[in-house]
Formats: sequence, C-alpha cells, structure tokens
Amino acid sequence: MTDKQLPDAPSTGRNREPIFEQLQRLLKRSRRVLEIGSGTGQHAVYFAPRLPHLVWQTSERAQNLHEVQAWLANSPADNLPPPLPLDVTGEWPELRVDAVFTANTLHIMPASAVETFFARLPQVLQPGGQLVVYGPVKIAGEYIGPGNAGFDEQLQEQDPLRGIRDLEWLDRLAEAQGLSRTENNFLPANNQLLVWRLIR
Repeated sequence: MTDKQLPDAPSTGRNREPIFEQLQRLLKRSRRVLEIGSGTGQHAVYFAPRLPHLVWQTSERAQNLHEVQAWLANSPADNLPPPLPLDVTGEWPELRVDAVFTANTLHIMPASAVETFFARLPQVLQPGGQLVVYGPVKIAGEYIGPGNAGFDEQLQEQDPLRGIRDLEWLDRLAEAQGLSRTENNFLPANNQLLVWRLIR
C-alpha cells in the first residue's frame, strides 16, 4: 500500500515538525512511550525512526486500529510494536512507560473521559514519568487565538460534550494524580504542547 492509499490526517503533516522539535528534547532519556489516541498512526511513523533510542507504543480504540496498523505496516522503523487497543474509559493495558504522549484528543473526548484519562495515568507512568499533551487549550477562560473560538464552537455543535479545555482544569486533574506541570510551549496554529511530570 502506498502513502497515497493510506488513511490521511492532513494536520499531522503540518504539525509534526514543531511537535518533534519539542519531543526530541523532552524524550531524550525516555525508553518507552505510550501514545494514546494514535489516530491514523502518522505521528508515530514520523517520530519513532527519529527517536531510535526508545520504543514508541501506539494505541487506539479497537474500531480504529486498522488505520494505525496500515501505517505501521509501511514503516521501516523497528521500534514500533503492534498497536494496542485502548479506550481511555475502559481497561488499560498492563505496561509501564516513562512517557505518555497524546495529540489532539482532549478536546474530542467528553469531559468525563478526560477525567478518566488523568485518573488512569499513574497505572502506566513510572515515577518521574512525563505526560506530554499537544492541542488547543484555554488559559484563564480565554482562547489563545481567534481561530480557536470558532473551532470550539464547531466542536460543541458536533457534540456538546466536546470542547477546548481550560488549562487550569487540566492542572487540577493532573495534580489530583500526583502530576505537576513543568512546561507550557506555544506552538504554531494556536496549539500548545503541555508537559506534566509524575512526582509521586
């Protein structure tokens, strides 16, 4: 199967380089990363061969795994094991990692699923491990760019349980699980790359 025949999420081509600039710094001491909500798998096949010192473990809801599998089957990287079925509100796999990465998921999940996501992190994160989240957030209730307001409105029209999350709310969810935010990086297209570390 050629790249043209594979499922395509165009935004990954636009955001993968600025995300990678941060990941190569953040993950230089990591050995195993769990990506939650891998989507098509395009991020994974771009990042993994450029981070050969670690294992990049993809995951996605069972009904969408075929898209990740298609991209991984076309990747020469040897640090991409088969994707795991994972719904954040269901059973999580029994594994331990020193980083969890997720991109453009928290505004798609219902708020209750975001709460469950944070609650389950200590099951998989090693002490001192990092949570790295990419996507749009609000700060003190304000959008960081005018485009995000329209995007948020579209999300909530599709599903009123979706929406761009408040950074302060995410911090509270993280802190309840022993995670402390260490970074807030502003990236192109009104997105941010946030980092929390498990401190207990």
